[in-house]
Amino acid sequence: MYAVVKTGGKQYRVEEGQTLEVDRAGEPGAELTLPAVLVVDGDTVLATPDQLSGASVTARIVDDAKGPKINGFVYKNKSNNRKRWGHRAALSTIEITGITKG
Repeated sequence: MYAVVKTGGKQYRVEEGQTLEVDRAGEPGAELTLPAVLVVDGDTVLATPDQLSGASVTARIVDDAKGPKINGFVYKNKSNNRKRWGHRAALSTIEITGITKG
């Protein structure tokens, strides 16, 4: 059985026992419930809001991490305009502990 969950503006296909990195979701050790967008159990597919009203995916936050460093540079010719910027996303590693159909 697998489910498609939505977190941080992105959707992920998850199975029980799987670990994945998502946007920062909380403190390590905390439990969280992710909203299910789609649940597939063999040949049964739950996709409508009525069917998904009881479906949920539970996860446990394992660790905090940082994403790769992104460096940017903006330059405009002949105007002495230069700007350097950087970004490094804050991520949480979560482990999927259960998928319920409801």
